[in-house]
Amino acid sequence: MAQTDNKRFFENLSGAGKAIAVLTSGGDAQGMNAAVRAVVRMGIYVGAKVYFVHEGYQGMVDGGDNIKEATWESVSSMLQMGGTVIGSARCKDFRMHEGRLKAAHNLVQRGITNLCVIGGDGSLTGANLFREEWSGLLAELVQQGLIDEEASQKYSALHIVGMVGSIDNDFCGTDMTIGTDSALHRIIEVVDAIMTTAQSHQRTFVLEVMGRHCGYLALVSALACGADWVLIPEMPPEDGWEEKMCQKLSATRSRGSRLNIIIVAEGAIDRHGKAITSSIVKDLVVQRLGFDTRVTILGHVQRGGTPSAFDRILASRMGVEAVLALLETTANTPACVVSLCGNQSVRLPLMECVQMTQQVQKAMDEKRFEEAVQLRGRSFENNLKTYKLLAHRKPESELPQSNFNVAVLNVGAPAAGMNAAVRSAVRVGISEGHKMFAVSDGFEGFYKGQIKEIKWADVGGWTGQGGSLLGTKRTLPAKHIDKIAEQMRKYNINALLVIGGFETCDRIKQSASGTKHRVFIIETMGGYCGYLASVGGLAAGADAAYIFEEPFDIRDLQSNVEHLTEKMKTSIQRGLVLRNENSNENYTTDFIYQLYSEEGKGVFDCRKNVLGHMQQGGAPSPFDRNFGTKIAAKAMQWISKKLNESYRKGVGRVFANTEDSACLLGMRRRALVFQPVVQLRDETDFVHRIPKEQWWLKLRPLMKILAKYKTSYDISDSGQLEHVVLNRPKQSEAMAAI
Repeated sequence: MAQTDNKRFFENLSGAGKAIAVLTSGGDAQGMNAAVRAVVRMGIYVGAKVYFVHEGYQGMVDGGDNIKEATWESVSSMLQMGGTVIGSARCKDFRMHEGRLKAAHNLVQRGITNLCVIGGDGSLTGANLFREEWSGLLAELVQQGLIDEEASQKYSALHIVGMVGSIDNDFCGTDMTIGTDSALHRIIEVVDAIMTTAQSHQRTFVLEVMGRHCGYLALVSALACGADWVLIPEMPPEDGWEEKMCQKLSATRSRGSRLNIIIVAEGAIDRHGKAITSSIVKDLVVQRLGFDTRVTILGHVQRGGTPSAFDRILASRMGVEAVLALLETTANTPACVVSLCGNQSVRLPLMECVQMTQQVQKAMDEKRFEEAVQLRGRSFENNLKTYKLLAHRKPESELPQSNFNVAVLNVGAPAAGMNAAVRSAVRVGISEGHKMFAVSDGFEGFYKGQIKEIKWADVGGWTGQGGSLLGTKRTLPAKHIDKIAEQMRKYNINALLVIGGFETCDRIKQSASGTKHRVFIIETMGGYCGYLASVGGLAAGADAAYIFEEPFDIRDLQSNVEHLTEKMKTSIQRGLVLRNENSNENYTTDFIYQLYSEEGKGVFDCRKNVLGHMQQGGAPSPFDRNFGTKIAAKAMQWISKKLNESYRKGVGRVFANTEDSACLLGMRRRALVFQPVVQLRDETDFVHRIPKEQWWLKLRPLMKILAKYKTSYDISDSGQLEHVVLNRPKQSEAMAAI
């Protein structure tokens, strides 16, 4: 990759002579191991010494074998493991000055002045205090004769970078914390399982989820499963909520539903600060409605299991960014935390985030609930708005009067989350006063007239369904445009919402972990787009990923084989290679398999697997359900706005003849953006049906670095310490954005 004047590359940053210690503290969270692995490998890659601190701050205080130098191989097979391999403990000693003095002595003895802390707000606050006291602690150590003056001068500054590892997602300044997505997976797995038994017996289930004083897990779980009611601490229900909830449950049953789901956050309270527990809710439903009601308290199962792909990628990106931040820090740089904003890693002052997090609890204690929701951040606020919009149907008399008809259809290949998007679009459209129509089988069904009105209750239970319940075909509209126009006139369709595309590596690697010196060659889908192969490779710790966007030849293949062979001669016993299905017409999966098999003889053996359409199957993940729900809600609100702007009362028609009347909604960097379709012409490779520029290509060097390849890494987007900003959107902008 050529260096340009407007780009910065991390090769200019050196860790030579530096020592970095990484520790996990507080409660464990899935993905912590991926973060530890990334810190260790990136640190070694840039020439620094990296140390494990076992058992969190307790290990730092106790010293000895609790602080060990890490090697490249010591973090192998760590990526897919839950919990934290290096251990975590809540440490009373570190809260005392004497304990921090011992910790400082143990670090100075090993020349460690860079600390990477993975934990919650308490752990990160303790790290910042340690940093502030550092010079005083060294002075005490000199005075006590435990270190000399030269060591005190050499190690005069302690640098701190934090990553938030917490399933609660209760830390201000980041959209997601490490472990949250995996916890949502555990919750949704349980909810999906419970819904089948609840439906069989016409039961109501009350599920209590974790989160301490934060309702994120409860709120997003409710969005992802279409729960009838949710109770969270940031926005307690109004007085009289008991009657309203029972009316909602009864109304759901009267429309033919055989079950009810209520989700309660463990910290849920009413407007007067009184706790609302799952048992209280159960007793209420039984006494007032007589419904057969059961309680399920998920407990620590939410912390367990393997981390999701999202958490592995998030943690890997954060770990690399943390090392870069430590390399760039100076004595005057405040302690920072690596956060996620949209799809970008950002650095924020640690204490600004901690102070805002503490303000949330203060606002709740003082019953300033609206402010507490705002302080939680844009994502939380819009999750709540979207849930309210979709879960509670307004009476017909309260709906705005609209003369617009809106049709929804799916096109292209089926994708998990499509049904959640359709449900969201239909219900938001009805809430906006529109008449909603469903089109079956994409544009093919459109021109054939497979169109019918769809009601609020028709999309109940769609959120967790895989595939496309409307049906979808790859038929393009161009050949049938006249017939489609005829159907639009027949049904008086004023707007279209089109949901679709451009028209499991983990278990395999676990299998390899149980064998000696084995390499798996995996083919992924994606057409000519290498996203699945690249990001899947990063999540699974792949050694190589071949994609169309980065051309390769026989020399690259040979180099990869030699690199993997060298690794296999050490303690590395397994390898993973991914190939996008259309990466190269000559270097097929069979060819690569045969090449690796031949060249690896005597060192490793090979297996291949073509994943095929199983990648499109199954229930949607919590992320897909949530993303589909919110992006469709935002799209419908945009359609409503455009319909009102382009409607001419005099002639009673909608005139949609401007560029911005046909837009694509998607995420760019940190925000969702509506972009006119005509503007996409210059940005799209229509032959291969992919964008000319792909944001995720910047992640590919991370996979190579973590697999021990020498490569360039563009860090132009890194390095800027930003500040926490509380967004207070105008009423007109308060749409269901992410």
